[in-house]
Amino acid sequence: MLLLEILKLAFGTIRANKLRASLTLLGIVIGVFSIIAIMTLLNALQSGIETGLSALGSNTFQIQKFPAIEVGGPGSDKKYRNRPDITYNQGVRLIETATVYKSISLEDYVYSKMFRTDKEKTNPNNYIGGITPQYLDCNNKKVMWGRFITQFDVENANPVCVIGMDIVDKLFPNAYPIGKSVILDGHPFKIVGVIEPEGQNFGSSSDNFALIPITSMHQIYGKNNRSINIAIQAENAELYPETLENVINVMRVIRKVPPGEEDNFSIFSNESLIGEVNNFTQYFKYGAGFISFIALLAAGVGIMNIMLVSVTERTREIGIRKAIGARSRSILTQFLIEAIILCELGGIVGIVLGIIVGNLVGLFLSSPVVIPYDWAIIGLVVCSAVGIVFGVYPAHKAAQLNPIEALRYE
Repeated sequence: MLLLEILKLAFGTIRANKLRASLTLLGIVIGVFSIIAIMTLLNALQSGIETGLSALGSNTFQIQKFPAIEVGGPGSDKKYRNRPDITYNQGVRLIETATVYKSISLEDYVYSKMFRTDKEKTNPNNYIGGITPQYLDCNNKKVMWGRFITQFDVENANPVCVIGMDIVDKLFPNAYPIGKSVILDGHPFKIVGVIEPEGQNFGSSSDNFALIPITSMHQIYGKNNRSINIAIQAENAELYPETLENVINVMRVIRKVPPGEEDNFSIFSNESLIGEVNNFTQYFKYGAGFISFIALLAAGVGIMNIMLVSVTERTREIGIRKAIGARSRSILTQFLIEAIILCELGGIVGIVLGIIVGNLVGLFLSSPVVIPYDWAIIGLVVCSAVGIVFGVYPAHKAAQLNPIEALRYE
């Protein structure tokens, strides 16, 4: 029997038993959907993270007390909390001592703050950044209106600020904000500049901030029990490794880290953070793979049972076909193809639904739309394997039926 005829027979049988075929497909759909939806979402999130991290600036890395992503056992958080704070004075010493760098920015942040004017106020979901003038270069920011914080502002702790576009929209919807006054967490500041907007990142605004001189920050919140971040930009990509090594060595001396002991500070860059994110999401991929394996295994057993029922129901049909000359190999091939087609149809539905749902969740988190072609192909291959493994026994049983006994079957 030609393969085309076998395919026609297989599709005809599936159409004639739509309910049974649908129930058989359900397990495959769930198994494939779960893995594709999770992989689509993770790929979308990773793509969004890579785009968002580009704001750190080229050839730039940061030093801070805590790692960007904490991984480890129950005691890891305590380990980082017990590290000594990175102080403003240590940052100044690094600037004075390091020899290979282009820019070093000292940064300190407080979060969940409300800003207001005499007429308007924001929600308490903004942050204040105490910074130095090098912040622009190290964080890939640009001034849209006005000017930025200067060294003179830092040396004199001037009450000036540069704000994000969200703050402009909320506090000055119909006015040019430069030169106006704003109350930041209860303290008056004069607006001297506005940063170019960046929009949403993972469902949250990137423009809800006010930047002030770091010395002004410390006048308000104090220096004690505060740990700053230090952003360092290398001169170019070629000097990046040398800059990183030089800064680490200088920081170890400044923070009196004994030789042979690990650093008591964390360093991350775009590349290293993306690597950490990939390692972190790997656990979710393993979990999703395991869940999908169990679901597909259960679906495979279901397919085998349904196919065995189909063989029993179609015993007379098989007997008639054998009586008029159909070979056992043709019968086996037909039932095997039916099982594979059922699995592939379920796989296709699961892939489509998984991509749609994964991207819908990703869009809600402001991540780009992605299609995991590699996982889609893997899904189809696995579905074919499930169809073969769990369809071969029913197909073999059908092929081995005695035509005389089959014709007697009622």
